[in-house]
Amino acid sequence: MVRIAAAEAPTMGEINMTPLIDVMLVLLVMFIITIPIQTHGVEMDLPQDCPSCPVVERLKNKIVVTSSGSVLWNGSPVTSDELAYSLRASVRMTQPPELQLQPESEARYEAVNNVFVAAKRAEVQRMGFVGNETYRSF
Repeated sequence: MVRIAAAEAPTMGEINMTPLIDVMLVLLVMFIITIPIQTHGVEMDLPQDCPSCPVVERLKNKIVVTSSGSVLWNGSPVTSDELAYSLRASVRMTQPPELQLQPESEARYEAVNNVFVAAKRAEVQRMGFVGNETYRSF
């Protein structure tokens, strides 16, 4: 029978972390290398100049919503895209002009609401209502 002398050091109860850290770093580098490169692009329609859009005045612009549902910008009929372009152009000016909205008394609420939505999306800050005297007869 062999007896262990009391002078011998006790066994170490800790795990050596160095090999574990080395393996983790190697795995991390391998994962980084094997990640595919993002080569796909996102299709985006950039705003284009609108030569058919009406001119944006510096002081005020008047939008009229007619009873037939058409929208007039300073007297010229515009589509919803042209209206959105004109509103964005007016907001980008150094001193944004006042936007005056004048719905005709027989204009549909939906057509007027579409103008409000376009103005909100363009972040119009100065907006007024003209022609309210036509509603006195109601």
